[in-house]
Amino acid sequence: MGLWDRLTQGLKKTQEQVTGRIQQAFEQVVGEKLDEDTEERLEEALLESDLGPQVTDQLLEALRKRRGMKDAGEWRSALAEELEKVLQGGGAFPLEPPPSTRPWVVLVVGVNGVGKTTMIGKLAAREKSKGRSVLMVAADTFRAAAADQLEVWAGRAGADLVRTKEGADPAAVAFDGVSAAVSRGIDTVIVDTAGRLHTKSNLMEELAKIRRVIARALPGAPHTTLLALDATLGQNTLQQARQFQAEIGVDAVVLNKLDGTARGGAVVALVSDLKLPIALVGVGEGIADWSDFDAREFGRALVSAG
Repeated sequence: MGLWDRLTQGLKKTQEQVTGRIQQAFEQVVGEKLDEDTEERLEEALLESDLGPQVTDQLLEALRKRRGMKDAGEWRSALAEELEKVLQGGGAFPLEPPPSTRPWVVLVVGVNGVGKTTMIGKLAAREKSKGRSVLMVAADTFRAAAADQLEVWAGRAGADLVRTKEGADPAAVAFDGVSAAVSRGIDTVIVDTAGRLHTKSNLMEELAKIRRVIARALPGAPHTTLLALDATLGQNTLQQARQFQAEIGVDAVVLNKLDGTARGGAVVALVSDLKLPIALVGVGEGIADWSDFDAREFGRALVSAG
């Protein structure tokens, strides 16, 4: 299944709630430019998709400047183009190792329950599909059976795993994992961390400690820090992202559970507000149910502009 098909399928719930109303609004447009009634209907539809008022206003302003639209399909395409422009504001983020970096150390963080372990399994599968060897590090030592779950995903992906007993020092596990990867000549290391509330400063400080310890094991690492977010939370993801960005620094977002929400528009608000790029999206429960993020394809899929 190609990227367009995965995104379209993943955004099905968002489309079911939003796209019909968008299409209906455009079909009632009078003339070749937006009229007041169409704007109101379109505004309601965009807000219901969780784009937020700022992005909604931005999109409407851009559409007001459009001329010469012939039908609802052209209006949807115009909206998709404007969505793409907003999504490109976060910048491109190719999820690839920096040149001459081996191992490439990826640290994955996020709050409880966002599907972080699942996304790590998908990321490992992605790396294996590119011919790179992978070592997963179970530095979530607080949650019961966390390492067991990661071991299952490692088996599915064909990745190695470093784990220890429950309750061990997470930073020590991270250090051992990265050190093992260096000695084994592993290409990619993915470090899992315990889910934590973004409002708990002591837990955020522990993440900072993990980063420092990883850097002692391999200078310059972690090379990439990914924030896992749950797409079903809509606008609530913004506060999580702000806090993680401020406390430890985040390079990009991996967005999970996109297939289970009607609030997919929050992705646009996230990029617009924080200028954080989206690196990877999860669009299902299987290990192959992921897509590298593409602003153009996402914009088209969001409004069904084929």
